[in-house]
Amino acid sequence: MRLTAWHGFRAAGLAVGVLGLLAAPAHAASPPPQPAQGPGGAGDRAATIVKRALGRASAATFAFYKSGPAPAEGRPVVVFLHAWGAPNPQSYGGWIDHLAREGNLVLFPRFQEVNRTRPADATANVESLVKAALAELASDPDGKPDPKRVAIIGHLAGAPLAANVAAAAGEQGLPAPKLVFAVMPGGIASNPKSRGIPLKDLASIPADTLVVTVIGDKDARAADAAARRILREASAVPPERKLFVRALSDDHGFPAMTATLAAPAGVDSAYDGGAIKLPPDQKDQKAPPFKWSADMALSGEQQTLVSQINNARTDALDYLAFWKTFDLAAAAAFSGADAASLKNNARFSDMERWTDGWPVKRLAVETPKAAPPPAATPAASGAPPAARNAATPTRR
Repeated sequence: MRLTAWHGFRAAGLAVGVLGLLAAPAHAASPPPQPAQGPGGAGDRAATIVKRALGRASAATFAFYKSGPAPAEGRPVVVFLHAWGAPNPQSYGGWIDHLAREGNLVLFPRFQEVNRTRPADATANVESLVKAALAELASDPDGKPDPKRVAIIGHLAGAPLAANVAAAAGEQGLPAPKLVFAVMPGGIASNPKSRGIPLKDLASIPADTLVVTVIGDKDARAADAAARRILREASAVPPERKLFVRALSDDHGFPAMTATLAAPAGVDSAYDGGAIKLPPDQKDQKAPPFKWSADMALSGEQQTLVSQINNARTDALDYLAFWKTFDLAAAAAFSGADAASLKNNARFSDMERWTDGWPVKRLAVETPKAAPPPAATPAASGAPPAARNAATPTRR
């Protein structure tokens, strides 16, 4: 009986212990907070951000910058090109707010009217909108763009557009961007007749441009291929001025960090384009004739992705994988440093630590391989013997 009673008491004690453990609150590690200052940081929280619409209602560019006179040399310019179907700046409001508080002039051209713009027309739309916005702000003492410090951020379909703008800047009368920052590239047309953004001849991107592509490890195959294509086709840019960056998901704590295609977005309703007064169109200006085509409409997959973008929230991936890497890349590009300086900077790939001290998975950073030299063209059979002999190496 004593033995039985002892086992009974012991079992009861174990049960109480287990119930106590189950009832105890779980304290999962939290992601690292946003840095107070510096790359990826909160910036000047006391500043008032000016929010303007330039151009006209049917072709507007939103401009964001700190209130007050610009520095004597002007403000660095960041052209932010949105994903296909996400033309409202509030979807990227978190990042835009950070950029503006860091002292940049942020231009957000609304290059697409959803269901009314063809992807093939998007590059020309961006070029005309940015050119008009820079001209309008050139004499503005507060906005005052610095044409020597221009960077372009492109998300998804905005990434090939950023590369296109960099390739044609000279012929379009635009300042050449020092940095192309392509995040989760996508939406590139596979051939002239397919749906998507047609790439220009990216070999025209100047050799002194810094080209950085950033992808995530979720739904990564298409973004990986598109990122490598942009880096490969920007053939005039040497490998030491290119970087391929991969953000890694991490579920060590809660909430988990998930590097999806929509991860670079972060909604801030303070940047709702619908609340920014648009200049009216001229009364005597006639709208161009409209002809609908199937590639104007969002596919089902695009609609799902746009929904994810429009509901995204900022987190540690934003602060450390996207904002911080851009800030460091822009500083390098504007100072003339190359991508090797970024790769060798431990801070560039560092994602800090969860609140329990466990390190967050670092960014994977690699320098793309140099493109192989073009194959030598064999001598024509009808060439003179001397020419054939000159073109053919002597066998020993």
